[in-house]
Amino acid sequence: VNGAYDSCYCHDALLRKKIRPLIPPRGGAQYWPDRYHERNHAAANQRLSSSNDIWKKKVGYHRRSVAEIAIFRCKRLMEDDLSLRDYDVQVGEAMVMVKAVNKMTLLGMSNSIRIA
Repeated sequence: VNGAYDSCYCHDALLRKKIRPLIPPRGGAQYWPDRYHERNHAAANQRLSSSNDIWKKKVGYHRRSVAEIAIFRCKRLMEDDLSLRDYDVQVGEAMVMVKAVNKMTLLGMSNSIRIA
């Protein structure tokens, strides 16, 4: 849902917490007041290239989707939520799940060899 969080409210909430907003602008985005320079930079890139692709590469936005895929794999292969109630024990449970998913990923990866 790219652009769904492209609102002044979301940007203000992130800026209050000193978080750098990496939210792709909606199609045909207009410039906002000066305090939203990150967002205006993304809108400028969108205007120059008619898409958000260049901006996404510049800011490393693709890493977000890599993280989302990793969480999806954990939830898909294991349970959708943590079953234990105590927070410290949930951390351990999550670490075990991640370790198991990493092991399954390594076992399922093919060995590639460069031919040419």
